[in-house]
Amino acid sequence: MKIFLRAIVLVFLTTGFSIPAKPQTASDSVVDGVVAVVGANVILRSDIENQYLQFRAQGNIQGSAEKVRCQIMEGLLLQKLLFHQAQIDSVKITESQVDGQMDQRMRMFIGQIGSPEKLEEYYQKSISEIKNEMRDIIKEQMMVQSSQEKITKDVNITPSEVKAFLKKLPKDSIPEISSEIEVGMIMKTPVIGDAEKQTCIDRLKSFKDRIKKGDDFSTLAVLYSEDPGSAKKGGELGMFKRGDMRIEFEASAFKLKPGEISDIVETEDGFHIIQMIERKGEYINVRHILLQPKVSIASMMHAKNILDSVGNLIEQKKITFADAVVRFSDDPTRNNGGLIINPMTGTSKYEASQLDPKIFFVIDKLKMGDISAPVLYKTDRGKEQYRLYYLKTRTVPHKANLVDDYAKIHQLALDEKKMEAMNDWMKERIVKTFISIDEGYRKCTFQREWIKKQ
Repeated sequence: MKIFLRAIVLVFLTTGFSIPAKPQTASDSVVDGVVAVVGANVILRSDIENQYLQFRAQGNIQGSAEKVRCQIMEGLLLQKLLFHQAQIDSVKITESQVDGQMDQRMRMFIGQIGSPEKLEEYYQKSISEIKNEMRDIIKEQMMVQSSQEKITKDVNITPSEVKAFLKKLPKDSIPEISSEIEVGMIMKTPVIGDAEKQTCIDRLKSFKDRIKKGDDFSTLAVLYSEDPGSAKKGGELGMFKRGDMRIEFEASAFKLKPGEISDIVETEDGFHIIQMIERKGEYINVRHILLQPKVSIASMMHAKNILDSVGNLIEQKKITFADAVVRFSDDPTRNNGGLIINPMTGTSKYEASQLDPKIFFVIDKLKMGDISAPVLYKTDRGKEQYRLYYLKTRTVPHKANLVDDYAKIHQLALDEKKMEAMNDWMKERIVKTFISIDEGYRKCTFQREWIKKQ
C-alpha cells in the first residue's frame, strides 16, 4: 500500500491520459452519494467507483476490492487536500491553459480509441459534451499540480545525500540496471530530382482529370496511393483536427467543402490531392492520394558513397565522429552530437528492447567505438536514406552504482525527499483542515491520520 500511495503522491496528476472509465449512471447498482468532505470539496462514491473500474480495466488490481477502494480513497483525499490549498492560495489557471490541456488529452483519447465517433459512442455523448464535463476536472487537476509543485519546488539533494540514500537501501532493494546502449548516427538523404517530382505532379493531374470525368476518388486511392495506412480504405484518413497532420496538408484540407478536391499539395511525405468528406465541428474527415517521388539510382549511390568516405575518415582517425556529424549529417541529431534520443526517457540511453530492431540488428555486431558500413534505412513514412551507426557505449546488466548510474540514483533519492516533504506538509495540513469521512470508509487502514481522534 505504501508503494501505491507513493505513486499516487508523485504521479497521480498524470491520470486522465488514458481513457477514463465510463461514468456511473443512474441505472448502476451502486447509489451515488458523498463519502468524504475535505474543506469545501466533496468526494463522491462514483469518483471511487469510476477509478476502481479504470484500474480493473487496466489490470492494475492487486489485493481485495475493498483494499483497492481504500487506496483510491486516500489518493482522492490527498488530491482534495491539495485542491483545498490551491483555493486558499488563490491559484489562477487561465481558460487558455485549460483548453491547451484539454486538446492534448482529447488527441490522446481519440488516438487510443480510434476516432472521435468511437469516443462519442463509448461515452454516448458528443465531443463537445465530453469536453464540457472534462473542463472542471482538468482545471482542478492543474490547480492541484500547482500546489504540489509549490510544496516541493525548493527540495534539492546533495551528492552526499544521494550517496547516503544508496547506502541505506537493503541489498535486495538496490535497482537492477539492464544493459544500456548509446548509439550515434550520420544520415544522408538521397536528393530527389526535379524530374522525379514532376512525374508525381503529372500523375496527380491525370487523376484529377479522371475524377472530373466520373472516376471514383476512393477507387483511384486504392489502386495508386502510396500511403499504406489509408490506401486500402480508399484514401480515407478519419476524423482529425488542426495540429494532427502536416501543416501544408491541413492548410489545404481545411479550406475544402464537402466533395471538393484540392490542388496538388507538397509535404515532407510527397505530393497529395485531397477530397473533403465531411466536417464535424473542429474535426474534418478527408481522403487523399499520396505519390512519393522515386529517388534515382545515381542519387542513392551518391549518398552511399559519401558515407563510405566519411566512415573511412573516422576509422583512420582523420576526423572525429562528432565533427563528421556536424559536417555531413542531414538529421536533426546533428545538434546532439549525432546521438539518437530515447523518446521514453529523453536521454541517449536505450535498453536493447527499446531500440528500433532495424538499428539494433546493426549495432549489436559492433564493438564500442566502432562505425558501421552505410546501411539503407526506410522510414515509417517510406523515405529511403543511408545511415552510418556509431556504438558509443554499451553497459552490462548490474546493480545500480554511483559511478555508472548516478543520474538514476539521484532521481530516486530526490523523489524520496520530495515524498518526505509531501508527508510533512500533509501531516500539518490535515490537522488544520476540516475532513469528514463516511462511516463505511473509516475502517480503512490509511497511511495518514485522516480521521481525527476525538
